[in-house]
Amino acid sequence: MDHPPPPDEKRYWLDKPGNVTLLVRIFYVLCAVVIALDVFVPKHGPFAIEHVFGFYGFYGFAACVALVLIAKALRKVLMRAEDYYDR
Repeated sequence: MDHPPPPDEKRYWLDKPGNVTLLVRIFYVLCAVVIALDVFVPKHGPFAIEHVFGFYGFYGFAACVALVLIAKALRKVLMRAEDYYDR
C-alpha cells in the first residue's frame, strides 16, 4: 500500500510508483533498441563467437553475474566477526 507521507516530508519523483514503472519501461525499450541495432553494426572481431547476434550483451551480463557470485564467495572468506574491533 502507498501511504501518504507526513506533510513536512519532501517527496521525490522516484517515490511515485508510476514514475518507477515508466523508468523501467524506458530501460527495456532502450535495451531492445540496442540489441536491434546489433544487426546493423558490422563486426570485425578476431574470433568467430564475436560475430554471433547479441554476443557482447550476453557476455556482459554473464560477467556481471560472475562478479556478484565471486563477491558473495569472497565475503565468506574475508568477513570478520561483529565484535572484531572490540577485542
